Amino acid sequence: MRGIFRNTVIIIIVSILSLLQNFNYAQSFEIFPSELLIQPFTASTLKPKFGFEFKTNVNELSLNVGNSMDIFHYKVDENSKLSFGADMFTYTLLRSQNDFHFPVDAVDYLFGLNFGYTRKNYGARLRLSHISAHLVDGHFDKEKNEWRDGREPKVYSREFFELISFYRFIDMRIYAGATYIYKTDPTNIGQDQYQLGFEYFANNLILSNLMPYIAYDFRIINIYGYTGNNSLEAGVKYGYSEGKGISIYFRYFSGYNIHGEYFDVKEDFTSFGFNLDL
Repeated sequence: MRGIFRNTVIIIIVSILSLLQNFNYAQSFEIFPSELLIQPFTASTLKPKFGFEFKTNVNELSLNVGNSMDIFHYKVDENSKLSFGADMFTYTLLRSQNDFHFPVDAVDYLFGLNFGYTRKNYGARLRLSHISAHLVDGHFDKEKNEWRDGREPKVYSREFFELISFYRFIDMRIYAGATYIYKTDPTNIGQDQYQLGFEYFANNLILSNLMPYIAYDFRIINIYGYTGNNSLEAGVKYGYSEGKGISIYFRYFSGYNIHGEYFDVKEDFTSFGFNLDL
């Protein structure tokens, strides 16, 4: 199945590159644009990040490295645009120890393609992605010569389609969508997920480029039955609400762990973090 995913990605890229030859580059296309057509949804747990997040009630922190990049924008008409891009990032779970040591417990890799469409205040994004998860040496207790908490490495991966539509009203964006997981290991996990949320950036409230914001994401997860994941984030961003910048935030999360090696573990935590929107 991984071969099918790889071949599908290759076919899509080759097809798009072939179609490019039939358009007027000067009038319609922008290759490697400086900004994303559709910014990642702020409170989503499955978005590219570049920064740290420190949990307040447990000795854990996240180091997130990655980005989403648009490869081209195509101007359909005066009000509409299409985009094609790529996602590649990691979510890494660490613990803090003495002498500034941060052993790595688990890491998740995501890569894939994305397609976007906007028209005035409406839009939609489709993602085709692969995720794989791994336990790392920091999860192994060398003194006891065993894996921590009796949790040994296991195979975890999934390939999925995610479609999210949104509507923007002044400084607020609301969205809803669904995910179909067409290949997963282990195989006894549900294949459908549902998502809705909002984000609000208070532009020009303090300074022109300094914006307080609040965002909420609710995702219905199908793991041995349906349950809800809640992610609430509030902070301040310096930069552009629909573009690059740096954010300092507070987050509350409850639901199933986002790391694949802990997919069946529920957690409830608050955290502080910062993120670079590249």
